[in-house]
Formats: sequence, structure tokens, C-alpha cells
Amino acid sequence: MVPETNSTSRAQVKWSVTMDSGEGAADGVIVNINDNGAFIRCRKPLRLSETCILTIKSPDHAIEHVAAEVVWTNIHGPDDDLTPRGMGVRFTGIPEEEGRYLRKLVRGDGSVKKVPEVDLDESMQMAH
Repeated sequence: MVPETNSTSRAQVKWSVTMDSGEGAADGVIVNINDNGAFIRCRKPLRLSETCILTIKSPDHAIEHVAAEVVWTNIHGPDDDLTPRGMGVRFTGIPEEEGRYLRKLVRGDGSVKKVPEVDLDESMQMAH
């Protein structure tokens, strides 16, 4: 079970994401998202309170220049279904047009429009 970082419903997805923390870029997979934040599975999560810029590869276009802060991380814990390796991020800045696109794509009821997803295993292999 992926940790819940806020009370707003999250859409379950499998979207590729690139994270740039200023120390180089890393790839991961978003497994749940809403317009406030996301949970990102990745091999090397950032530390708590670290910031990064995300490029979210949603189904039909990249949502770019999303500023985010790490609010939950599993750097050293087990990588299993209960506590998957990754991090929860809170969006701290998103361009207005991109924010509207994300809100439309991920509706407030926690559902998501029927869209293609990335293969989680394949993306995680590419991320290391």
C-alpha cells in the first residue's frame, strides 16, 4: 500500500517522470497523483524536504517545469508492496496552463481518464 500524504483523492496511474534536483536528472514512475502532489517510485528517492523540478510524461503531452518538495521518502526501508521504494512529493509550483491540464486529466473523484500507461517494470529497469 502506497502511503497517503493528504486527504485528497488520488488517481492511480503509471506515468514516467523525470526529476531534476540540481544534482542531475533521474527517472521514476508516478503511481498515484492529484493536483496537489504525487507518489513517485524510483530507485534513489530524494531526502525529506529536498526540492526538484519534474517533467511528467502524461498520456498525450509532457507536463513540464513542475516544482515539487519531498514530503515522504523511503530511502532506506524495504522495497515491497507495503512500502515501495520512492517518495511522496507536494507540488509547490506548476505553470497555470499545465495545472489546468492536470486538473482536467486527473479528476477530483480520484479517477483518471482512460489513458495509456507505461510498463512499471520496464520503466524501473530504465531508471537505474
